[in-house]
Amino acid sequence: MVARFSRRDMMLRTAAIAAAATMANAPVAVSGPLRALRQSRDIDAALRARVDAGEVPGIVAMAASARATIYQGVFGVRAKGAGAQMSIDTVFRIASMVKLLTSVAALQLVEQGRLKLDEPAANIDPTLAAPLVLTGFDAKGTPQLRPARTPITLRNLLSHTSGFSYPLWDADVGRYFRAARSNPALPRSVLMFDPDRGWAYGGSLDRVGRLVEIASGLTLDRYFGDHILGPLGMNDTGFTITEQQRAREAHLHVRQNDGTLVPQPLEKHTAPRTFSGGGGIYSTAADYLILLQTLLNGGSLGGTSILRSQTVAMMADNQIGNLDAGVMKTTNPAISNDVDFFPGVRLRWGLGHMINLDPVSGGRKAGSLTWAGLYNTYYWIDPASGLAGVIMMQILPFADAHALAAYRAFERALYRAYVAT
Repeated sequence: MVARFSRRDMMLRTAAIAAAATMANAPVAVSGPLRALRQSRDIDAALRARVDAGEVPGIVAMAASARATIYQGVFGVRAKGAGAQMSIDTVFRIASMVKLLTSVAALQLVEQGRLKLDEPAANIDPTLAAPLVLTGFDAKGTPQLRPARTPITLRNLLSHTSGFSYPLWDADVGRYFRAARSNPALPRSVLMFDPDRGWAYGGSLDRVGRLVEIASGLTLDRYFGDHILGPLGMNDTGFTITEQQRAREAHLHVRQNDGTLVPQPLEKHTAPRTFSGGGGIYSTAADYLILLQTLLNGGSLGGTSILRSQTVAMMADNQIGNLDAGVMKTTNPAISNDVDFFPGVRLRWGLGHMINLDPVSGGRKAGSLTWAGLYNTYYWIDPASGLAGVIMMQILPFADAHALAAYRAFERALYRAYVAT
C-alpha cells in the first residue's frame, strides 16, 4: 500500500472534508470551545480509567458528526512493556471491519448495473452454483447433504442469510470441515440452511469480494484503492502496509486465564496474492472514521461521493425480517468469547451492518448500525443522533469483557457529552 500524501496532508484533508460536509438530520449538541473541552475531558477520563486499571493496554477512539470530528482520544501503549505510545495514526488489524468496505464496493457495482441484488450470484461466479445444504451426520459421522432449494443471491450474501457460517461460532461447520479433510469427494464448503431461511455470520463477504473482482475486472485491493480508499483519502487502509506504517502498528495482546495480557510479536507480513472481502485488512481509527462519516452523510463527503443516498439508506434497512441476528456462541474460547453485544435488544441485519431495533440504554438510538473486527475493533453509525464512532484495541479473544467495557464506557460518555436528549 503506497501513501499518496504525508500524514500532515492527510489530516488537513480530513479536516477540510469534515468542514465542508453538511449536517445530518439530528444535530449533535455542542456549544462553545470551553464546553467542548469539558466534554472531551469527561470521555478521556472514562477511557483512561480502563487503561490505568490495566484492563486494556491501549485505545484509540474517535467520533464524528456529519460536519466534523467531535472527539479523538489516545490512551496507553501499542505494546505492553514497550515504549511506543498509542497515537491517532496507530495502525490496527481490523479483520471483519473490511466487510463494510466490501459491502460498499458491491453496492457501487449494483448502482452501475454490473451486479444484481436478487439474481443468482452464480450468474457472476459459477462456483456459487448448485450449493449443497448440510442436514446432519449419519451414525458414522458422514455428512448428509442435499441440494439447496433456492439459489444464493448477493442480497443473501450481504445480509448473512446465504447459509454460509463460520466454524468459530458453529460446531457443525467445524465438524463438516474435519470430515471433508479426510474425504476429498466432499465439497470444500456447504450451507447450513437454505438461502433466506436463517441467519448465520460466516464467509459470505469473502464471496462478495470475489463477485466484486469478477464484475469489475480488478483485484479487490485495487478496486478498494481506486473507488473507495483513494477518493476518500484513506491512505492508511489496505491489505498491505509499508515499513513506515508497520512502525506505527499496534501489537496484539492475548488475554490469559488469570486476566493478564501478553503482548505478541508483530505478525509476519508478506504481500498477499489474493484478497479477502471478509478479513485481513489494516486501518487506523482516523481513516475508518472517514468512511463512517461518509455513510452518515448519505454516501458523500466534501464533494466526494462513493454511494447514492438511496443506496446508503437501503444498507440501513432490515433485510432479514424477523430472523434474530448477532448473538453467537463460541466453539473456541481462545479466539472468541460468546457474542451478545446488546443483551435484550432485538438485532437484525442490513446490507453490511448489524441493526439494533431498540435503543441501547445510555447510548445509541434505535436503527443504529454496527459491527466489529476479531481483535476488538468496533464501529457504529447512529443516523438518529447524527453521530458515528470507532474504537480500536488489539486483544484476543474477540468480545473480550474488558474491551467491551471500554467500548461501552466510550459510548455512554460520548452520548452524555454530545447528544441532545
